Amino acid sequence: MDNQKKKKQLNKYLQLTGVAIQMGITIYLGVYFGKWLDSYFETNSKIYTIILTLLSLVAAIWSVLAQLKNINDKYD
Repeated sequence: MDNQKKKKQLNKYLQLTGVAIQMGITIYLGVYFGKWLDSYFETNSKIYTIILTLLSLVAAIWSVLAQLKNINDKYD
């Protein structure tokens, strides 16, 4: 029984690591495409970078909260 509990704990940590990586990638892609749009449209205000960064941040947080709820439901 103790071995089963350790395995569940390890799986939980691996899933949480994946959640953090996914959040980082989502935000990075938002910044990257925002910068690309700013350079493509030659804007001086960096408005696309700001908008896409904020949208990707909201999407990443929403995704993390949903995944954390699933992880807690699965392992409780």
